[in-house]
Amino acid sequence: MTTTAPSDVRPDPPESSADRSLAEFGYRQELHRSLGRYASFAAGFSFISVLTTVFQFFAFGYAFGGPVFFWTWPAVLLGQLLVAACFAELAARYPISGAIYQWSSRLSNLTFGWFAGWIMVIGQIVVVAAAALALQLVLPAIWSGFQLIGTDTAVTSADGAANAAVLGVILLALTTLVNILDNRVMSLINRVGVTAEIIGAVLIIVLLLTHSERSPGITFHTGAAAQSGLFGALMVGSFAAAYVMIGFDSAGEMSEETHHPRRTAPRTILVALGAAGLLATLIVLGGLLAAPSLTDGHLSVDGLSYVLTSSLGDGVGRVLLADVVVAIAVATLAIQTAACRMLFSMARDGRLPFSAQLAKVNPRTGMPSAPALVVGVLAAVLLLLNFASPDAFLAIGTTCIVMLYLAYAMVTGPLLVRRLRGEFAVEGTDETGTKLFSLGHWGVPVNALALLYGLFMTVNLAWPRAAVYDPTGGHWYFQWFTVLFLLFTVGAGVGYRAWAQRGQAASDGR
Repeated sequence: MTTTAPSDVRPDPPESSADRSLAEFGYRQELHRSLGRYASFAAGFSFISVLTTVFQFFAFGYAFGGPVFFWTWPAVLLGQLLVAACFAELAARYPISGAIYQWSSRLSNLTFGWFAGWIMVIGQIVVVAAAALALQLVLPAIWSGFQLIGTDTAVTSADGAANAAVLGVILLALTTLVNILDNRVMSLINRVGVTAEIIGAVLIIVLLLTHSERSPGITFHTGAAAQSGLFGALMVGSFAAAYVMIGFDSAGEMSEETHHPRRTAPRTILVALGAAGLLATLIVLGGLLAAPSLTDGHLSVDGLSYVLTSSLGDGVGRVLLADVVVAIAVATLAIQTAACRMLFSMARDGRLPFSAQLAKVNPRTGMPSAPALVVGVLAAVLLLLNFASPDAFLAIGTTCIVMLYLAYAMVTGPLLVRRLRGEFAVEGTDETGTKLFSLGHWGVPVNALALLYGLFMTVNLAWPRAAVYDPTGGHWYFQWFTVLFLLFTVGAGVGYRAWAQRGQAASDGR
């Protein structure tokens, strides 16, 4: 008889308890559960993508707010940490793909949850397009040969806008391919990219701070940009920080592919947002301190790319910009992956057009291929708006933020109602036997502040300011683009649900 030493005894595979937990919600394990703690962190961090988003919107924020727009970064980080704390609780309680849709549905009702998921997934598709456009801000600065159309590289010019669309479509083709291949390949690229981004972000911060031209006191100066009104300038300047600090819920989106999701996802949601917010704030501070000039107009047009190449020299600056390119590619991949999981989750419940195809998972790769193609194609179509007008760049960017902020509020709102009724409590233990993450007695105040912050920022971001959305004039549809797009999204959702219900009624009648 052969005996086994205690040290050789192997417990059940780590994913077995998570698989059983998934079955409790009525789903079977189809996605491959292969992501560890760092991969979960990378999912949230790469969606936020400090280098992508800070470089993409720094010039815009500075143009409207001047140096004082720096203070919008810690303010937005605080607000989003309130939201993330609520999401961490929900990730522990509901470790399911399609986080926003699943959470809202279980906290309110299926109809309200469906609209939260619908708005979220459309918003994610718009974010994919916006992230891909960011290549225009760095590639031509590295090498002029990347300017494939015309000569003007500024995203506000016709040449720059068109070139941004071309570069973005090429990137989307690559990320779509990766999202079809295998989740291990996707995870590896994500982890390597996030590591490179963190190293690059820290280097940029150190180099900028060691090349300072002025003291941090400059952050209290409004500059000429804010002379028309400080409050209004800061509200517009906050767009940059608001755009950066979204997507931290992606760790929850990947729960069905994560080991120990009840323990891992809540922590990685908070750590990803906290780390990204801190790095982003320090990069903005470093850029303001190291810029050769705050008044020559370059910061309002060329942003941080100008600071790196002019303050650190072309050689070092271009190496760091190359790291930004990696960050942009990985961010686009991560955002597309999150959108794919949302489509998959809603389709698995039979709640989308062509649900059978969208819910199909390739058993070999563990990836839902159809959602990747849908997201890639729709995002590429949105990029074509850039050929119509350079103003589309800002319209696409701000629209996606509004969509995600509204979807977030459609989770924190029902969660607050449940708390006030005494119907929500985080009980039980995670996969390791530790108590689930919970806000405890802080739940109501944190949740209430998170909801108020989210609704305030949604209105602020969507407000149709002509100076922001249609600076050249003559394009009323860009001024109202965000509002119109949101109304169209809701209207399309109402139309689809009415059509689906009629079809179901006719089928039941037969």
